Amino acid sequence: MTNPTDQKKLRPATQLVHGGTLRSQFGETSEAMFLTQGFVYPTMEAAEARFTGDDPGFIYSRFSNPTVAMFEKRMALLEGAESARATASGMAAVTAALMGQVKAGDHVVAAKALFGSCRYVVEELMPRFGVESTLVDGTDLNQWKAAMRPNTKVVFLESPTNPQLEIIDIAAVAKIAHEGGAKLTVDNVFATPLLQSPLELGADCVVYSATKHVDGQGRVLGGVILASEEFIEAHVHNYLRQTGPALSPFNAWVLLKSLETLTVRVMQQQANAVRVADFLGEQTQIERVLYPTRKDHPQHKLAMRQMKGGGNVIAFDVRGGKEGAFRFSNALSIIKISNNLGDAKSLLTHPATTTHQRIGPVARAESGITDGMLRLSCGLEDVEDLIDDLKAGIAAVS
Repeated sequence: MTNPTDQKKLRPATQLVHGGTLRSQFGETSEAMFLTQGFVYPTMEAAEARFTGDDPGFIYSRFSNPTVAMFEKRMALLEGAESARATASGMAAVTAALMGQVKAGDHVVAAKALFGSCRYVVEELMPRFGVESTLVDGTDLNQWKAAMRPNTKVVFLESPTNPQLEIIDIAAVAKIAHEGGAKLTVDNVFATPLLQSPLELGADCVVYSATKHVDGQGRVLGGVILASEEFIEAHVHNYLRQTGPALSPFNAWVLLKSLETLTVRVMQQQANAVRVADFLGEQTQIERVLYPTRKDHPQHKLAMRQMKGGGNVIAFDVRGGKEGAFRFSNALSIIKISNNLGDAKSLLTHPATTTHQRIGPVARAESGITDGMLRLSCGLEDVEDLIDDLKAGIAAVS
């Protein structure tokens, strides 16, 4: 097998098939699934060496596990990161990455346009532990600058944002964060590692919900944090070890198998999304279409500079507000109503009543989430069938 140094030189599609693989004495083709909580040692001296760190082997699956380690190494190769730590869910990854960097008296600056649960962590959870937060318009660099304080330790954003697909200038925000002595964490879930590389743009840490595109088939939960070895050791490793949001070996194995097809899936989903976005843009019953690589997107030029493609998610406003959006959605048959995304199946959700319902109408309005907005995650179906299905939605609104 190619050694780890050579694996870094491989192209993403190859890394996703071979990266980080460990083989047992049986020489299995597929990655092995190590369903074990603990590990045995030949002697007491060997056990002591494991716990002191002199022997880098495994101790307990809450800390590390061979199957989980393969997933972490493969994701690190793909992201171009020195190190990675897997978690039980995407929100576990976000929470650990943020909470591991701060203590009482610190300050966090984040974009207003965040997934509802991420916003909860920043606005409600962290202040309970004495960490203040400021939310800004992520597209306004002056607001980022003005929000920075001497005690700001973390800057946090997602780009493209959920669900309105705003594009935030990662390199510019990273510069602002570093000049203020803070570190930038980026939720890159919509872009995937294939379409955007936040670490190359200056971010210090990248987080993913592996539940989305990485699994991509609606089966398991998972998350991952990627950064330098120094960052992981200083802010993430011990937090995860002591608090226990461990990824199960079974889920890690499923995610490993999913990574083998990530390139094929994401590229086809993106091709479908481009066609669907153009179709929706021609419909009079659709007031607005948001897709990063369309020329009418507010941050089109930035998206073209920062991303390798627009991804598989489209946001659009249906005429008639909530009633129009519901009529449109209920008329569909192939596209399923679900709050997940990145799946092989095309999925549609109404953010104002699902993923962003709890943040309230004021926060939704600030983020540009209207009552008529729908978020569509394009899957792997034939794009002509998707368009025919959307025509039924258009007819229902008409």
